[in-house]
This record gives sequence, structure tokens and C-alpha cells, in this order.
Amino acid sequence: MIKWIFFDVGSTLVDETKAYDHRALDAIAGTNITFQEFDEMRIDLARQGLDGNSAAIKHFGLTKTPWHSEDELPYTDAESTLAHLFQRGYKLGIIANQKLGTSERLESWKLRQYFDIIVASAEIGYAKPDLRIFEKALELAGCTAQECVMVGDRLDNDMHPAKAVGITTVWIKNGLAKYQNAKLGMGIADYSIERLSDLLSIFL
Repeated sequence: MIKWIFFDVGSTLVDETKAYDHRALDAIAGTNITFQEFDEMRIDLARQGLDGNSAAIKHFGLTKTPWHSEDELPYTDAESTLAHLFQRGYKLGIIANQKLGTSERLESWKLRQYFDIIVASAEIGYAKPDLRIFEKALELAGCTAQECVMVGDRLDNDMHPAKAVGITTVWIKNGLAKYQNAKLGMGIADYSIERLSDLLSIFL
């Protein structure tokens, strides 16, 4: 029986499109690489199952520029989906690679109230796909892996490690994940969804 639903933050609860575009524009500034070229490359690399944004920066030999958190916005169905799951009796948590201040950012987006546990890499000292971040979340929740679900966009950071510790996995195809072939998630993702609100038809 599922009791806990854990979420990634970026490209799961929060739309990072503008932030990634901002980083890309900063990275290609002063070069002869156009934004269209960069965008096409990261989509192509994402289709190969890679982290398209980071892989494109590496492909072009660019330097990863600072992240602009002010460009992040919650998906339009984030708050309503969390509210419904919370009202249905599920405990909700965060397992995410995030810089310091995850709780404060969730508060600013009016989402913090729904989460009992926040396990963020900056605070805990290790990051996904390290299995310890998932094991720490289970410890704090006081539950077994079989009682949990992990919702995230990254096969490498979210689905693989969660599956490795026995957590049910939900692959949300937001951001560059929407370009990845469904076959890449076979045997890794127990469920595949297009938007957060699709969770409401799975976890009744």
C-alpha cells in the first residue's frame, strides 16, 4: 500500500525552461553558436537518454554559467495536484538535487505546506543518483520502500536509483524528458505521465 509520494523539484514541480534557456544564452554569449543550434543539440542528446542541457554544454566546449532561480515557476497544476493528493491522505516529500534554501523556495511558490519531509542534496551532503539520499528519505519517513513512490523527470537521477532501492517509480515527461523515447523507461519506470495532474488517476 502506497503511503508516501516523493517528488523531484526541477522539471517535476517547477518549470525550469526559462532558467535553462537563460543559462544557455549566457553560455553561448560571445561565441558563434546560435541558440537554435544549442537547442537542437540538447534535444538530440536528450533523445539519446542523456542530460541534454549539460551534455550540450559539454559538446560545444562551453562553461556552465550560473543558475537563475528567479526564472523558475511552478507548473500550473502543481499546487492543485499536491492539494488533492494531500487531501486523499498521502504523505508528501521531496528528494531533490537542490542548492540551499529548498524549503524557502517551496514556501515562495506556496507549495511548502504540503510536504512533511524535504531531503535536498545541499543540506544532506550527497546528491542523486547516490542511493543514500533515497535511503535517508525512507529513514526520515519511517516507511519501507514498498510504501513509497518517486516522481521525477530524470531516468538517471530519479528512476534508476529509486528503482534500485525498491521504490515505485513515476516518470514525468517534462522538460527535455518529453523528447525521450518511452522505450528508455521500460523496466525502470512503473508509470509514465505527461503532467502532474495525471497522478490523480493513478493514486486515488
